[in-house]
Amino acid sequence: MKIAIVHDWFDKYAGSERVIEQMLKCFPEADLFSLVDFLPLNTRDFIKNKPIKTSFIQNLPFAKKHFRKYLALMPFAIEQLDVTAYDVVISSSHCVAKGVIVGPDQLHISYIYSPVRYAWDFQYQYLREAGLEKGLKGFFAKRTLHKLRIWDVTTANRVDHFLTLSRFIARRIDKAYRRSSYVISPPVSVEDFELCADKEEFYLAASRLVPYKRLDLIVDAFVKMPNKRLVVIGDGPEMDKIRRKAVGCGNIDIKGYQPFDVLKEHMQKAKAFIYAAEDDFSIITIEAQACGTPAIVYGKGALTEIVRGVDHKQPSGMFFMEQTPEALIEAINIFEESDQPKPGDCRANAVRFSADKFRSAFKRYVEEAVQKFTLTLNSEENS
Repeated sequence: MKIAIVHDWFDKYAGSERVIEQMLKCFPEADLFSLVDFLPLNTRDFIKNKPIKTSFIQNLPFAKKHFRKYLALMPFAIEQLDVTAYDVVISSSHCVAKGVIVGPDQLHISYIYSPVRYAWDFQYQYLREAGLEKGLKGFFAKRTLHKLRIWDVTTANRVDHFLTLSRFIARRIDKAYRRSSYVISPPVSVEDFELCADKEEFYLAASRLVPYKRLDLIVDAFVKMPNKRLVVIGDGPEMDKIRRKAVGCGNIDIKGYQPFDVLKEHMQKAKAFIYAAEDDFSIITIEAQACGTPAIVYGKGALTEIVRGVDHKQPSGMFFMEQTPEALIEAINIFEESDQPKPGDCRANAVRFSADKFRSAFKRYVEEAVQKFTLTLNSEENS
């Protein structure tokens, strides 16, 4: 059985690349395809230093730093990757990878992180943040996204089976493609985080400082709670805005980017981890729970699937239902006045998302799909 794994692009080792790493542990002989490969030499271990077959975008001017600006060419480029020699094609897709062309005798399983966010329900936010709501550039950006949506829906027919990371994204897939999908949560390295029951009197917020993560909301809440301490770890374009909000607040510590050991120590010692975004998934929230730290999170999106609320017999955190400082303040006050989740229960919840569990579920699904597909092909040939 020859297997090809098609990924949108390789430029760093992050969330979707961790999924690729585990896919390769399931199927180590698989070959890799992608639009571009700009992985640094010192980060190629996770793909076992395999060569990656790339598209023509790899060689376009300034592609190494600005390949995302070739978005309009990506649907065409992914269709030029020749995977006809493979029995099974597994696409790992948050942009165009699922659009790779396959034949009737090839099984195509696509792991979808989301239908292209900036072409669907995140379009308006994307255009607003990029300053492309008006003008000639805005017109061409909107037209590009319009064409991308049409292509995205059309190419959903090239996929035999959809997998995805959460029920939240499964609903988005159903809305965009009118196709069902099977949920296999992405792998989290929970073994890298040790349980710590000895908590200190501070709350932790950690993520990339971008608008949709809503770190501004969290800081605004603690500006109004000077008797409660907040530590913020992370960097990004919102850093100056966040620092300005915290000026003069001795209870808010903006630490910026921190190495892994420092981040982990804060995760272990925090009274609770706070996350205010509506997100597709949140690996860092699971990592915090793996440290035995409860999570106080916005109660929409996939966070409702990765945190067990107070109505669960073994809760690992709680939800606030509006993205406002007032709602977060109320949740924190309730959290402090009630019985707080036990560190062991938080850890037990996080273990549900381990890499071992991902590999087991993913390999089983692929093997069963291959078996059914092969039986169907054989019955057609014998009829």
